[in-house]
Amino acid sequence: MAVESPQPLEWKFSQVFGERSAGEDVQEVDIISTIEFDRTGDHLATGDRGGRVVLFERTDTKDHGAHRRELESMDYSLSRHPEFRYKTEFQSHEPEFDYLKSLEIEEKINKIRWCQASNGALFLLSTNDKTIKFWKVQEKKVKKVCDLNVDLSRAMGNGRVVCSSTSTSSKPCMENGGCNEGPFGHSSIDTILPSGGVPSLHLPVVNCHETSLAAKCRRIYAHAHDYHINSISNNSDGETFISADDLRINLWNLEISNQSFNIVDVKPANMEDLTEVITSAEFHPTHCNMLAYSSSRGSIRLIDMRQSALCDTHSKLFEEQEVPGSRSFFTEIIASISDIKFAKDGRYILSRDYMTLKMWDVNMDRGPVASFHVHEYLRPKLCDLYENDSIFDKFECCLSGDGLRVASGSYSNLFRVFGCSEGSTEATTLEASKNPMRRQLQTPMRPSKSLGTLPRVLRRGADTPGADANGSAFDFTTKLLHLAWHPTENSLACAASNSLYMYYA
Repeated sequence: MAVESPQPLEWKFSQVFGERSAGEDVQEVDIISTIEFDRTGDHLATGDRGGRVVLFERTDTKDHGAHRRELESMDYSLSRHPEFRYKTEFQSHEPEFDYLKSLEIEEKINKIRWCQASNGALFLLSTNDKTIKFWKVQEKKVKKVCDLNVDLSRAMGNGRVVCSSTSTSSKPCMENGGCNEGPFGHSSIDTILPSGGVPSLHLPVVNCHETSLAAKCRRIYAHAHDYHINSISNNSDGETFISADDLRINLWNLEISNQSFNIVDVKPANMEDLTEVITSAEFHPTHCNMLAYSSSRGSIRLIDMRQSALCDTHSKLFEEQEVPGSRSFFTEIIASISDIKFAKDGRYILSRDYMTLKMWDVNMDRGPVASFHVHEYLRPKLCDLYENDSIFDKFECCLSGDGLRVASGSYSNLFRVFGCSEGSTEATTLEASKNPMRRQLQTPMRPSKSLGTLPRVLRRGADTPGADANGSAFDFTTKLLHLAWHPTENSLACAASNSLYMYYA
């Protein structure tokens, strides 16, 4: 983490895709269910509840790539902000029905993960509740017949026809033969056919004048999960990935679709003894033998695949000790971790439960090194949240590429950005709209110590009890569950219903 605290960022609106007009009804299938940047940040993918994957590509680096590199080499700051444009979309999953279990399988895309690009083609994994698919998206040249020098609409029998404008030859043409002129400059056909000869037919020329993007499903990884898949994660070795459901984590090879290895199984012999389920899983960004998974009881387990083939025993356990006397009916529900993310260097793990964001040091398992309150103002409303099922909403979290900031979503299409470096007091509330600072709330906080030397949990961003983070009325119908941070720049992509909002700082 940084030695000095950077200044709070000033977020600005960049772009919006799929913005709805006032009063417009949003179809359920159009609601965005996942967002993911690729490792370069030049491509962005979204999945929706209708089973579609939409790809966007960055344009400002393409148009000004050389100039950009010159500015970077001279340490000039770039005035241009990231700009993306629609690239293509494809139908990844279709609704299915499991006749053996009498179960409907939704087409909703739960997760998307980018794989290593190769030979100008993009590769990604997408999954719904049961089936994972490996996609290749590549530009293909559209071949068209271009140079035909015969106008068939004016050809009658073996009579002379007028050559089309694409032909540069002034010689008579035959509809079913070669050029009208003989090898010695005389018309060889005229000696056989009546005056006028037969027009010649030149072979058509096939040219590639344009390209189109084509998405092809390379492999389907199916029939390996009895419960809903909640996570997929690529390994740093570029060859394997994991998929996790409520009780199991499976390891796959990208090249093998009919076989997977079960590496974690928390299913008890008697299902009545079940006390927790797996909620999220992710590979370590650099160590191909390590991964972490979270549970509904608020714990994170770090496992090392070198220890045994079945990784039911963890190498480290991260969980916060319960404060005596604080237990209530909602304690276990709000402690459930909905998402975890490794920092880019793999030193820290960010987790999101219903009330807070927590930062964990993988070298210190006695408790989180920082805690950021996102929904503290909702604590008096837990009964209402339980009745309308909002308490079970699964909010995602993300970290900046430099590890200095974290972000997560909230209700009323709000999201929060916190600084996590030494002395940082940054806690910004933004709204997913064209004016993100309209409902900004800065919470005064005391200076903090760096994460590496923090002796006990640092709690920041606590809100005063009230309606929402800005004192406005509750709106549990509009919630920002999905967001992603650009891997190298301060740029955020957020999903508000069917709209994709992008911001930069």
